[in-house]
Amino acid sequence: MEPVDDHVDGIVDAWVRERPDLDATPVQVFGRISRLSRQVENELAQVFERYGLDRGEFDTLATLRRAGAPYALSPSALMQATMITSGAATKRVARLERAGLVTRSRDRADGRGRRVRLTAKGMALIDQAVAEHLGTEARLLKGLSSTEAQHLASLLRKLGNTLI
Repeated sequence: MEPVDDHVDGIVDAWVRERPDLDATPVQVFGRISRLSRQVENELAQVFERYGLDRGEFDTLATLRRAGAPYALSPSALMQATMITSGAATKRVARLERAGLVTRSRDRADGRGRRVRLTAKGMALIDQAVAEHLGTEARLLKGLSSTEAQHLASLLRKLGNTLI
């Protein structure tokens, strides 16, 4: 099947015409990644909004859920897993706590430490939201075969590892 030209092809063609001395081929990758990222973010934001969450709140709840029973992490472990600053983590956790989705308590193993834990309400919400989230991502990949999706994931992993 022959690929269909898209907006990015037009951009590359224009640069080739206007600045033939430059190699515009990286735009074929990064232009598409950028455009796809915006489209995917918009789709996923709609899912998060249906559950009264923003992306960061979803990420925090999902991180706690993935941690397994007892669905609790120290603030520093949560911060590291979600790759955010301590100030951002504190604000997120405070919003989620006000909504009754998490609690903050002393760590029983270390009386000086704290633990952020999913509540039953938070568990129910994230279980529903993550199911819809993954369904949305699967729907967005419908244009690729399973093999193509795995190949793309492998290539993106390789590219990501070269940029780190």
